[in-house]
Amino acid sequence: QLQLVESGGGLVQPGGSLRLSCAASGFSLVHYAIVWFRQAPGKEREGVSSISSTGSSTNYANSVKGRFTISKDNTKNTVYLQLHSLNPEDTFVYYCAAAYGSSWYYQHPSLTEWAQYDYWGQGAQVTVSS
Repeated sequence: QLQLVESGGGLVQPGGSLRLSCAASGFSLVHYAIVWFRQAPGKEREGVSSISSTGSSTNYANSVKGRFTISKDNTKNTVYLQLHSLNPEDTFVYYCAAAYGSSWYYQHPSLTEWAQYDYWGQGAQVTVSS
């Protein structure tokens, strides 16, 4: 089955850290750019971070810049989102999405624009609370 599987969510105290993983099953991420989104119930999703297919280029929303780090390990067929200095306002379901093409990342520089994706993960809940 072709899918993205997220893991690593959970409950963390303010100021804490988590690492989310987005692993591809049934296909290779080598040619895919990845975007991480987050969404609260009944709210619009927010683009958080993106990474090019090679992993050489990254982009972050202003709300997470300097606190979150995206990385891609094509040998493990996995993309990671490292979350640091978490606060309650970071409480969301986090989703990863894959878009095919080595040029996709450069054709979609904005995290706020709408785009089509080939695969979506099921979501990972991150709750920041004391």
